[in-house]
Amino acid sequence: MNIGTVTIPGRVTLAPMAGVTDAAFRRLCRQQGAALTCTEMVSARALVYRDKKTEALLWCPPEDRPVAAQIFGHEPEIMAEAAPMALALSGADILDINMGCPVGKVIRSGDGSALMRDVVLAGKIIEAVVRAVDVPVTVKFRKGWDGGSVNAVEFARVCEASGASAIAVHGRTRAQMYAGKADWDIIRDVKRAVTIPVFANGDIFSGADAEHILRYTGCDFAMVGRGCFGDPWLFARANAAVNGEPEPPLPKLADRMDAALEQIRFSAEQKGERLACLEARSQFAWYLRGVPHAGPYKQEIVHVSSMEELEHIVRMIKLNLKDSREHT
Repeated sequence: MNIGTVTIPGRVTLAPMAGVTDAAFRRLCRQQGAALTCTEMVSARALVYRDKKTEALLWCPPEDRPVAAQIFGHEPEIMAEAAPMALALSGADILDINMGCPVGKVIRSGDGSALMRDVVLAGKIIEAVVRAVDVPVTVKFRKGWDGGSVNAVEFARVCEASGASAIAVHGRTRAQMYAGKADWDIIRDVKRAVTIPVFANGDIFSGADAEHILRYTGCDFAMVGRGCFGDPWLFARANAAVNGEPEPPLPKLADRMDAALEQIRFSAEQKGERLACLEARSQFAWYLRGVPHAGPYKQEIVHVSSMEELEHIVRMIKLNLKDSREHT
């Protein structure tokens, strides 16, 4: 399938997630079959101000293709100035606009899902960004602001009319954050309301979920978010389910630990050992989720500060928990 001029070689993609979808994690997801990845969201204003930490978030290795770069903001002129900068820094094939982030510090500035309360401004932002770049522009948004203002269908139509090449819909309102159940009905309604490709996002935790959301909503792509935390192999299972093939088994714990360690090593090369080890504390908790008797090792990882310490803990996990195959 295509998004504008960009061919997407599959129907299961990785959602952009702050603090999660860095180049190291995207690499693992790509290896397991993610057809499209996306950077963490970055502030358009910070880009315009040449913030070095923000710029670093956009780095994409040459093999990470196709890839989207995601920016957020609420000022059309700033977004238009930042969009080509994001593309130049990332080499991305697609420019994505975040209009769905529900986090307080983002919406207090009028960014993210706050834009769902100002459809006219949202349209102006999209138009400005589309004029500023020569790659497809996509938009990610939610069901609505809250239960009393569900406007995803109207918002989708504005996105399309403003020049968006595709849209992604998370089936929860901003008020829900990530609680409750994602509303796949509203995603289906959005798909029926527009002619551009639609990504369905929300509650994809298994291969069967990916197949089901595509079949139920009629969407073009399934966008995996929290379901792949510590489980990039979800993409292989999802692709198999979507293609009507048997799902591959989850790798053994030792192989999962090797993959996790590979992720942190790659991250350390890009960010430095200290920051990579800080991030490993949460990453490894996800990889060990559901593994019997893993509690003591999780406690050790919480205090890890060097790759040497992390590698030692992984060796102990592989030695003492090597026969475990449980994973939730």
